[in-house]
Amino acid sequence: MDKLFDLIIIGAGPGGYAAAEHAAKFGMKTAVIEERELGGTCINRGCIPTKSLIYAARLYSIMNHCGQFGLQFEQGGFDLKKIFSYKDDAVGQFREGIRHKFQENGITYIEGHARVIGSKSVRVAAADGSETTYGAQHILIASGARPAIPPIPGVLLPGVVTSREVLSEPVWNYDRFVIIGGGVVGIEFATVFNALGAQVSVIEQAERLLPPMDEELSENLESLLRSRGIEVYTGAQVERITNEGGLACCFTQAGVEQTLPATRILVAVGRRANIDDLTGENVSLETRNGRIVVNGDFMTSIRGVYAVGDVIEGIQLAHLASAQGIHVVEKLAGKPSSVLLSTVPSGAFVDLPIVPSCIYIDPEIASVGISEAEAKRHGISVKCGRYSMSGNGKAIISKEESGFIKLVFEAHSRMLIGAQMICPRATDMIGELATAIANGLTARHLMFAMRAHPTFNEGIAEAIRNIEE
Repeated sequence: MDKLFDLIIIGAGPGGYAAAEHAAKFGMKTAVIEERELGGTCINRGCIPTKSLIYAARLYSIMNHCGQFGLQFEQGGFDLKKIFSYKDDAVGQFREGIRHKFQENGITYIEGHARVIGSKSVRVAAADGSETTYGAQHILIASGARPAIPPIPGVLLPGVVTSREVLSEPVWNYDRFVIIGGGVVGIEFATVFNALGAQVSVIEQAERLLPPMDEELSENLESLLRSRGIEVYTGAQVERITNEGGLACCFTQAGVEQTLPATRILVAVGRRANIDDLTGENVSLETRNGRIVVNGDFMTSIRGVYAVGDVIEGIQLAHLASAQGIHVVEKLAGKPSSVLLSTVPSGAFVDLPIVPSCIYIDPEIASVGISEAEAKRHGISVKCGRYSMSGNGKAIISKEESGFIKLVFEAHSRMLIGAQMICPRATDMIGELATAIANGLTARHLMFAMRAHPTFNEGIAEAIRNIEE
């Protein structure tokens, strides 16, 4: 065995690098093994590159509508290769930041494919074919996930892509862009390419977009997308993809088969955990539905081997993976946990998730806690406060008056148990409400804090006041 560590982490994405940095600060001798790029999917093929494209598309849209501010923008256009270059710069800067922290904290970074070959040993196959075995007191699996490929006839035809290809090919093939999947990934790409001038269609199997989110948010989003010229087909089943006389997607909606011609088709129907070839011949991890099974402390079926992030069951979010990784490290170091993933406040008697969910479109979407419908399913009486952003001063100034804020309070105590918003800066504002839920704050507590004028954040105060009207 070549080297011994206190902790070996498989995967250098948010779950892995956050856990490694935390472990190093506790004095643990730590190694991170990554088969691809430092930063994992989030930094290289997910959050950072996607949000970079969203930001560029948003600026382009603002410039094309700058006349409403008394400004002139002539000879408007874009260079997709330069947009991708800007995106790559952002990715590289973030990646180098992680590399610097690894060096600063003495974290060993190992490139290669890792396999767990025992409760305290990992074998790494390098690109040159050589293999090295490392030992550790503890092993943390944070190998993430990749786009799922559904068994649709024709799904492997040229021109049918996943988010990975969209983010790596700076070639305009989006005049007719068909997206299979109305979840977060599909909706974000729909808004990007719609802003850049593509004719976009979204096909979703469920009866509404963003099925896990609040129904009011879904309805508002669908109306917004349609107003921008994006075609939305919900309750639709994709039957096949063809390339006879041109690429096309065939689907059935309400018993009627329809065909959409396309220059490119994006498959965005979820992600599959990276668990293939993760263990040696005599080692097996318990899995369920293609993901690793863990207990409440994220330990797998092998004692001393843990797993976090997209490789386990549950919500797939970068910040959740980081929080889970930090929780594991604190447990191993014998430190009190600084991470709270959910809370059961007195009087509510239900587990409230305090992990924010965010969608970075225009306007942004964010939620935390439970929705009004979920509360009613749990038998909780609620009072909801709503505020339309059409009256918000900052929204009026920036011409971003669409959207609303909805706060869900337990009816008797007026304790906040959920928040949903579709409005400018929603992804920044949701943190305040996650903190409020985590601490059992009531409407009265939330009103103690003064909010500056004019800000989008004033909408939260208005939504709180609404519960008494």
